Amino acid sequence: MGPTIVTAAGPTPGGCDADDPDSIGVPCRRGDGTRFRDRPDGSFADETTPFVAEPGTFVPESDATAGLARATMSSPSGTMGSMSTATTDLRDDAERLLRDLAGPGARLREDQWNAIEALVVHRRRALVVQRTGWGKSAVYFISAKLLRARGHGPTVIVSPLLALMRNQVEAAQRAGVRAATINSGNVTEWEEIHRQVADGAVDVLLVSPERLNNPDFRDQVLPSLARDAGLVVVDEAHCVSDWGHDFRPDYRRIRTLVADLGEGIPVLATTATANDRVVADVAAQLGVGEGRGETLVLRGGLDRPSLHLSVLRIDEPARRAAWLAQHLDELPGSGIVYTLTVSAAHDLAALLSEHGHAVAAYTGQSDPAEREQLEADLLGDRVKALIATSALGMGFDKPDLGFVVHLGAPSSPISYYQQVGRAGRATERAEVILVPGPEDRQIWSWFASVAFPREDVVRRVIEVLEPERPQSTQALEPLVDLTRSRLEMVLKVLDVDGAVRRVKGGWIATGAPWEYDADRYAKLEQARAAEQEAMLEYERTTGCRMVFLRTQLDDPGLTSETAGCGRCDNCCGARWSADVDDTELGRVRARLDRPGVDLPPRRQWPTGMAKLGVALSGKITDGPEPGRVLGRLSDLGWGPRLRALLDGPDAPVPDAVVQAAVDVLRAWDWSHRPTAVMALESATRPLLVGSLATRLAQLGRLEDLGVLRARPGQPSVTAANSAYRIAGLVDAWESPDLHGNPGPILLVDAVTDTGWTLTMAARTLIHAGASAVLPLALASPK
Repeated sequence: MGPTIVTAAGPTPGGCDADDPDSIGVPCRRGDGTRFRDRPDGSFADETTPFVAEPGTFVPESDATAGLARATMSSPSGTMGSMSTATTDLRDDAERLLRDLAGPGARLREDQWNAIEALVVHRRRALVVQRTGWGKSAVYFISAKLLRARGHGPTVIVSPLLALMRNQVEAAQRAGVRAATINSGNVTEWEEIHRQVADGAVDVLLVSPERLNNPDFRDQVLPSLARDAGLVVVDEAHCVSDWGHDFRPDYRRIRTLVADLGEGIPVLATTATANDRVVADVAAQLGVGEGRGETLVLRGGLDRPSLHLSVLRIDEPARRAAWLAQHLDELPGSGIVYTLTVSAAHDLAALLSEHGHAVAAYTGQSDPAEREQLEADLLGDRVKALIATSALGMGFDKPDLGFVVHLGAPSSPISYYQQVGRAGRATERAEVILVPGPEDRQIWSWFASVAFPREDVVRRVIEVLEPERPQSTQALEPLVDLTRSRLEMVLKVLDVDGAVRRVKGGWIATGAPWEYDADRYAKLEQARAAEQEAMLEYERTTGCRMVFLRTQLDDPGLTSETAGCGRCDNCCGARWSADVDDTELGRVRARLDRPGVDLPPRRQWPTGMAKLGVALSGKITDGPEPGRVLGRLSDLGWGPRLRALLDGPDAPVPDAVVQAAVDVLRAWDWSHRPTAVMALESATRPLLVGSLATRLAQLGRLEDLGVLRARPGQPSVTAANSAYRIAGLVDAWESPDLHGNPGPILLVDAVTDTGWTLTMAARTLIHAGASAVLPLALASPK
């Protein structure tokens, strides 16, 4: 039997949207459409000051949540003392909670009430697919309070991001809900939180999906929660499905969690970004377990009336950056500028900062404390924009975010809808601008190349694990040719499939049979390719852009009679010109044309090299000095030129590249100037690399030592991880003739990725008598 599906087109007239943190306590609109954070008389209402709002409006965050705290925490036990437990009075209780939460004029819409009733009365498993700002968090916080008041256990919320957890814990605590979180950022608090859960002192426990397979949590805490929880909530539930745009292997463990739940424990899964295929997959996973019944699916319209969508065609990266530098201050309020790569985020942030704009880079490589501070800066309007990768997405809640700009398109329209959904949640208007680039598809291809590995590689992971002796991920790396991130992904998938198990000390094999679902992986690859084509179609379409995105999400609110949004550039005409001021463009090009990126040396040999027959361990004492790269392939400035150079036929190095290399050498703060230069033999670019080394020798009056040649029959090294790459490079080169010149030697290469080729080549030169080796490469991927 399939899921029961209920659709709702939108809010009840005059009703309250219970706007989300994803819902609680956001600055919202009066009945006349204007926003407010303070009282009509201009004074700000703090948490202790009563405040009566106009009917049908929201109240500021502090008033709403303080009111709920006063209403629900009046009894010593923390339960809602005066709340009726009769089923017939349940809606009155829920309405009262919402009024305390969001103001006297607020009332539940029918679709919100349907979800609450399904959870609290009928103890159903429900999937809610509703637009950002619909009020998903309000539904599960109200349900949690109703269930807790009736003597049920704590609500467990599985939430994917620290930013989202922080927002939800703060909102819950302000609402009088005793909330705690277990995540990678509060390890020292885990034991105390476990005790509080056992003592019944926690109403809502937020956990990251990774915690579900932490051995201590899985074995000591999870069984009691699965038995006694009042409600289980899966936030951002599209992550459960590998058909989803943001699939996360850790989320697959939720299937096991819901299957093990005690009888009658309701489950709520929520998302704003799921098409029909993802909805069906998630609903099926929620329905696992004997006698669970079908999953109730509640879907609503996904139009976002505040968003004004535009696409600008500006092919040259420097011109795109100059356009943003020129127009950033014209965009309303503060916002987010998305880039596809970490290096582009840092380059763009540095450029805009030099142009006087208050911006900062935010990426997955940013320190957690730094990310939290950057989020606070954007929330407090202390920056005009964060220049971010997709690391800033789900969970970030700034209701008055005024704009989202993409310099480079995401690979999926659904991903794009999710990211632009950060904007305009409590504003009448937000600008959403996509500025795609011709290099986008190449970047998408790179990300696609790190998908699930081949069957033989996966089976090798199972083979090297033992049933009794746990092995850490680090210890497995010399045994399996996978990068750390891909190895971790494989282990997580195999764990969910039952072939391996995480225990204290690492991973073990279970001996359970396992099948490689090649057909499914092929279909997933086809689906990703289709999403990419759909994103390109979004860029090209002459129809309504919002209708296009809603169609990609299988929005049930769309019909054959649905008109265009009346807001996007295709509906209303272009609002933004692609023209760029020549002076501004000149300034940007001067900044982006500066060559030179630091190349830090490898400092430590990987653990376990002896397993591959290589006697290298500990600190690297015979490696290169710090080096330089002319530019990254993902750079806004040199990236396009280097990609064109490396994608074209092998040829002598162009004069402009030689001059850039000279500029890099001139700015190099080395302790000892090189006295000789040597080219590292290239199988694909011998003319390019050799001619560059020769030209630098001539210009710098260095001795040209020729080429460091590979031994005859030496195969190309294509290994994915460090250990296997090093093993393939041991004794890879012939012993060089340094002509009595110990250097320092400038070692020239075309592209450096992991740094291990230059490390091992430098080791060869040092063992041949070189005093020091200074690496110089034309490009690095990132």
